[in-house]
Amino acid sequence: MPLNERDRIEILMMIGVGDRMRTQQEVCRLFHEMHPDREPVSQSTVSRIERKYRELGHVRDAPRQGRPKINENVQQDVILSALENPHCTVRQVSRDLNIGKSSVSNIFKKVKYHPYRVRLIHELAEDDFDRRTEFCEYMMDHNNQNNGFIANILFSDEATLFLNGHVNRQNTRYWSQENPHWMQEYHTQHPQKIQINLKEYLIYQRHHANHSNL
Repeated sequence: MPLNERDRIEILMMIGVGDRMRTQQEVCRLFHEMHPDREPVSQSTVSRIERKYRELGHVRDAPRQGRPKINENVQQDVILSALENPHCTVRQVSRDLNIGKSSVSNIFKKVKYHPYRVRLIHELAEDDFDRRTEFCEYMMDHNNQNNGFIANILFSDEATLFLNGHVNRQNTRYWSQENPHWMQEYHTQHPQKIQINLKEYLIYQRHHANHSNL
């Protein structure tokens, strides 16, 4: 157990002054007799305490280096920022409260706040259900006519480049202790975008080629 300031003062009193000074060995033995349930102090510890008092005039701990701890008021301000605006960013809170970004992140982590991503779902129009049914029937008919029809389709994810600053899931978060299952509908046929769906393109090309050969 480390010595606190009171223990060090007690050791100084055991050392004494003038012609009544004890040796370091005597101080160690006396301290152990007075505190038998504690770990004995060493002669080097007694020497450091005496030297520190002679040089500095006290035996207090030196101030610790590093960043000061964030007080409770600042922590509450960070949490309130997330409650008032769950979509706020660490950079934004850091700028508004004038504290470091790492401090904001640590506070969110301490209160178990997690930045959940938005889940994008397709906006369904009134006739989308009929179009999906027609597509399924089209695929089933062609597969019945040609068993290798499905094997000739190359499936790939679509790539969409929005030109109007559409929502970016990488930069959009919802700070919360529990998953809010946050969803946002978006229109896949918006005119201000470039969208390439390789799967539909290949099906269209094959269908167009079949009709051209008739």
